[in-house]
Amino acid sequence: MSRGVTTADLGGEWRELDRRSPAVTALLVAGIALGAAVPMFVSTRDDGVPATLLLPLGAVGILALAGLAAIGDRVRWRHTRYRVTDERVELRFSWVVHRLRSVPRDRIRTVDLTANPLLRLFGVVKVQIGTGQQSGDKTHLVLSPLERRVAERLRAELLDRTETPETPAAAAPEPPAAGPEVIAALDWSWIRYAPVSVTTPIIGSAAFGGLLQVSEWFGLQETVMGRIGDFLGERPLAITIAILVAVGVIIGVLGSLALFVELWRGYRLTRESGLLRVHRGLLTTRSLSLDERRLRGVEVAEPLGARLIGGARVDAVATGLRVRGGDERSDPRTLLPAAPRALAHDVAAEIVREPVSPTRSARLCPHPRAARGRRLRWAIGAVLLISGGLALLGTLLSDVLLDLAVLTAVAGLPVAVALALDAYRNLGHGITGEYLVTRHGTVSRHTIALQRAGVIGWTITSSPFQRRAGLLTLNATTAANRGSYPVYDVGEGDGLAFADEAVPGLLTPFLERADVTSA
Repeated sequence: MSRGVTTADLGGEWRELDRRSPAVTALLVAGIALGAAVPMFVSTRDDGVPATLLLPLGAVGILALAGLAAIGDRVRWRHTRYRVTDERVELRFSWVVHRLRSVPRDRIRTVDLTANPLLRLFGVVKVQIGTGQQSGDKTHLVLSPLERRVAERLRAELLDRTETPETPAAAAPEPPAAGPEVIAALDWSWIRYAPVSVTTPIIGSAAFGGLLQVSEWFGLQETVMGRIGDFLGERPLAITIAILVAVGVIIGVLGSLALFVELWRGYRLTRESGLLRVHRGLLTTRSLSLDERRLRGVEVAEPLGARLIGGARVDAVATGLRVRGGDERSDPRTLLPAAPRALAHDVAAEIVREPVSPTRSARLCPHPRAARGRRLRWAIGAVLLISGGLALLGTLLSDVLLDLAVLTAVAGLPVAVALALDAYRNLGHGITGEYLVTRHGTVSRHTIALQRAGVIGWTITSSPFQRRAGLLTLNATTAANRGSYPVYDVGEGDGLAFADEAVPGLLTPFLERADVTSA
């Protein structure tokens, strides 16, 4: 069994991955093969092939696939080694093709541990060591599997020794406390925000497709569709639509609740030795870490459903965090799931070590009325475009599409106008202490507090329509997360003054040159 990693081990000794890796791979492949074999078994039985022949053949096939997978993974395990030196973490594969990958230790941003149920059964984890760059498979190393005890010690060593000379002095954490400080822990009342998330309609819609696929595997698709058609065909169209929507909503709500439990059971956000750590997960456990010296701010996100019932989520704004397309399962940015809005601001304050979160304390300046007009035109134009397209198709194909076009216009215009006005009310920008704050969005409202010292540049854009309205969009460029944070549709004079005040001297030479030119 692999031994633990200590400071004395950092002399460059090559180590092997956990020797249980082939067994883990064999069981994984066997499970996948078994899942694929079930529909094949059912469809073959319908063709008249006896089960006494199918079952032994299937068992032999599954065992053969698992055995081949185990052999292949044993080759990988036998010829794979890793080592940790004072300067680098290296991963080497030496067999037919020799490959060496390495990550400089001063570039390491995250060391995250993940364990699905199978890995947990064997007491091992997958370790991902990341540099935080946005793309490319050479920006991280994956050590899988390692014994959990070894992985925990390895993470502690790598993150404790990471240095960040470029970090502003204001972001330096306080001396480490004697033990982990718990910033937030799961409150099961937060589960009420799960059904109002965007996953509910997605899961509900996917359930119908899943039902059709499973019924096809068992040769029952025509029977299932026939019975559903008979049940719904006896009822008016409005009742039929209401029943389908209700069934979809119920399935979506149950699915979103189950997803919340899987993602966030056992959630704890702690601070220890300059690290913020998120522990969470039911079947697949995750332990995600963030060096506080990488923090450049905090973001409070309020998806529309959660916002309507007073909920908000907290994300980190930090250098070296790869944006993963909003995937909650492995995204280290999310430090707090949807929770009461007041609690979200309190947790944000704890994260940035401020008495009051800048996302709450900042006095945001409203944007010009021209910004409201732009949003109204976009919203109304989008509805009319969709309605007009349906009307055109209706004149060519079916009167049903004409009715749908009218319904879209009648129902869609009030909703679009309401969302446009809400989007305008949510626009704002301001400065509080060491942070600049920007807010935008309606379907998902985002309030971002960004360290002024973390802004490395400004990008200013103005379309022809914005110029006519005297508006521009500022983008505060930073090394954190997505690379820039926008201040949408701000007045030209106010926007330039805000940028110059937020980061004095960065924009001043260009403003002075513009003044001289205009004179």
